[in-house]
Amino acid sequence: MKKPKLKISHILAMLAAIIPAFAAYFIHENDRLTVSNYVYESDKVTPNFDGFRIVHISDLHNKSFGKGNERLLELIEAQSPDIIVISGDLVDSRHTDKEVALDFLREAAKIAPTFYTPGNHEGRFPEDEIAEFLEAAEEAGAVVLTHDTVTITIGDEKIYLCGLSDSLLTEENLNSLMKDTGDTLTLLISHRPQYGEIYTECGADLTFSGHAHGGQMRLGSLGGLISPDQGFFPKYTEGVHCFGDSATVISRGLGNSLIPTRINNPPELVVVELKSK
Repeated sequence: MKKPKLKISHILAMLAAIIPAFAAYFIHENDRLTVSNYVYESDKVTPNFDGFRIVHISDLHNKSFGKGNERLLELIEAQSPDIIVISGDLVDSRHTDKEVALDFLREAAKIAPTFYTPGNHEGRFPEDEIAEFLEAAEEAGAVVLTHDTVTITIGDEKIYLCGLSDSLLTEENLNSLMKDTGDTLTLLISHRPQYGEIYTECGADLTFSGHAHGGQMRLGSLGGLISPDQGFFPKYTEGVHCFGDSATVISRGLGNSLIPTRINNPPELVVVELKSK
């Protein structure tokens, strides 16, 4: 007995049903904002900083979540951050719209003090162009940390926040950046996540990184599929990675660049709360 053959009209009908479903899934997966909450516990966290909340943004790549990034900004504000840290790639070197990034910074700075360290995409622009953009970012209300350390104080207690631009990322620069931090809790913003051990050796207690985009496509227990610098099935794509008493927190990021979609890997807002041991 012969098996019935599928008619071309039946195949086209199935495709007409399947393709929009896949398209809707991809759109949803790229726009579905999620929040990941972590706690960093250390005896370096003094009483005034116990419960200090940090919102971590990475790899926006000119993406807008609603008009003027309204949905993203509302989600940030809902986390009640004490500070906002941005670990690079606010703009994208392939489809650049600097005004999206600057508009975001203006509104973010109204929510909490905002600290921004450039990533590899900012590093691709000509020197005069990126200098002009970073000056505009400062005018928008952000504190730009390219090779800088700032002190955050509550009462008579303090922590250090360091930022090193991706274009300046060397062990020598890391050491010079954090050489005088001593036993004070030291936070670092540095774009690339795979150098967590080096960040720790140079003096960082808690590092904020991005760059890997969560591995772009996440495959269950196998994790991310591919990442710049780390290749296939990269190790450092999301979450918290500990190195002794220190840790690197990796954001899956918010936008896309060369690969235009995410699979099982929605955009992520990271929240870290400091806790005293």
